[in-house]
Amino acid sequence: MRRFATMCAAAAIALMVMACNQSPDNHDADVKAIQHDEAQWNQDFVSKDADKLMSHYADDAILMGPGRLASSGKDSIRNIVKEMVFDPAMTPKFHPSKVEIAKSGDMAYTQGSYTMTMTDPQSKQVLKDHGSYVTTYRKQPDGTWKVVTDIATSEVPLAASALAPANKN
Repeated sequence: MRRFATMCAAAAIALMVMACNQSPDNHDADVKAIQHDEAQWNQDFVSKDADKLMSHYADDAILMGPGRLASSGKDSIRNIVKEMVFDPAMTPKFHPSKVEIAKSGDMAYTQGSYTMTMTDPQSKQVLKDHGSYVTTYRKQPDGTWKVVTDIATSEVPLAASALAPANKN
């Protein structure tokens, strides 16, 4: 009987140790953290602080925006962000309609819509854009989330001149 009690106690201790080693389900907290990050990101655009804007990106991030080649890495993305903050008309706003966290808890994505006012570099005219976006996040060792892929797709039709075939004379 003593042997049985010892085995039960050992099993109970082992189960408690295993339960303590399992990470708690952080799904809701992770969703809130990412929603908070995107709300803060919008505020960082208002402040036009390039360093704050860059703090949302992982070192190996990729940015794909309408009318631009993909930019890979923080240095490349920083150049685009600097252009954006120097444009006095630049006012992007985005809102996630969906936040999904991977079961592993280390990757997530948001999907939503955006609006943006900006200055056209060629014509110097103020343009209004709107569209949809998908942003992929990776959880960092410190528990924060950083953007690894940021993709925006404009719903504004291209100008007719942009769609016309090039003259091949």
